[in-house]
Amino acid sequence: MGLFDFASNIGRKLFGNDDEAAAKIAAHLEANNPGIDGLSVDFQDGVVTLSGNGTDSAAVEKAILMAGNVEGVKEVVNNTSVTVEEGQVEYYEIQSGDTLSKLAKKYYGDPMVYDRIFEANREVIQDPDLIFVGQKIRIPLA
Repeated sequence: MGLFDFASNIGRKLFGNDDEAAAKIAAHLEANNPGIDGLSVDFQDGVVTLSGNGTDSAAVEKAILMAGNVEGVKEVVNNTSVTVEEGQVEYYEIQSGDTLSKLAKKYYGDPMVYDRIFEANREVIQDPDLIFVGQKIRIPLA
């Protein structure tokens, strides 16, 4: 499963039918806008297409994760002005038993720096104690 692929049967439930999906996902992104001006969201057959002017790669990555971690979304297409650059971050899918502290220990050797992961995903994770299996997050490597 790559950055733009998601498990459609898990995630935050935002919409009941496909007719309202694009508007609900757009409202979700705008509520915690990571930095995309002129955001436009399209939804068709489980695929979200994001358009707009991204401020940087991190902003677009966060928007992709926010949209992808919605129940009913199986893929996100990036049509923003910014190409996502891989290498500075790793994308991780939450597994059963994971906590941000465990991930901090795995990636940084210190469970007490879990806030680094939380801050990198603030728009995706609202509470560091509430992550769910199948959720995708960013792990900063630098």
